[in-house]
Amino acid sequence: MEYVSHLAKDKKMMKLLNTHPPHLLKKRKNICTYLCASIMSQQLSTKVADVIYRRFLDLYNGTEPSPQQIIDTPFETLRGIGLSNAKTNYVKNVAQFEIDFGMSAAKLNKMNNDEVIEYLTQIKGVGRWTVEMLLMFALGREDVFAVDDLGIQNAMIKLYKLDNSDKKQFREKLLKISNKWIPYRTYACLHLWQWKDNSPGK
Repeated sequence: MEYVSHLAKDKKMMKLLNTHPPHLLKKRKNICTYLCASIMSQQLSTKVADVIYRRFLDLYNGTEPSPQQIIDTPFETLRGIGLSNAKTNYVKNVAQFEIDFGMSAAKLNKMNNDEVIEYLTQIKGVGRWTVEMLLMFALGREDVFAVDDLGIQNAMIKLYKLDNSDKKQFREKLLKISNKWIPYRTYACLHLWQWKDNSPGK
């Protein structure tokens, strides 16, 4: 894998590369459903998130619904699968945005990472972190660094012996270290998550 030799220039990162096999990035076609699933899973364990997502698909005979089907699903029906009021609204917001403006993989692939983040964070309920996960796990972008992800931060504190008492300095230090990994920062994140065993990947 091309990224391995590049990341191995960072001696600390090389330890993780030697511990775990190389990663492959996947691309997904249905961005709308991915984003809905991502919202549903926030602040939940993987196990609980999987149960809720299965219940969601069961509303549509086990298949991924169209945005219009999500819009047409009564609010209380979506609440009934275990979503909060806020998450139910956010899921409907995603479906409405897909109908009004579109978020196909083909459309997003024409944008760079920052443009995708700016475009999708217009949706109420979709934040920067959520879009960064989408860039990695749905669009297969190789150079994304989720600087605000707690798992990444904790892994880097441990690996690079960082002090996080000054939040601003800490963030700058994370970004400085991650610059060494360009253009393969996504893979570095995957190895950090795997090392800490807290991957958000779906």
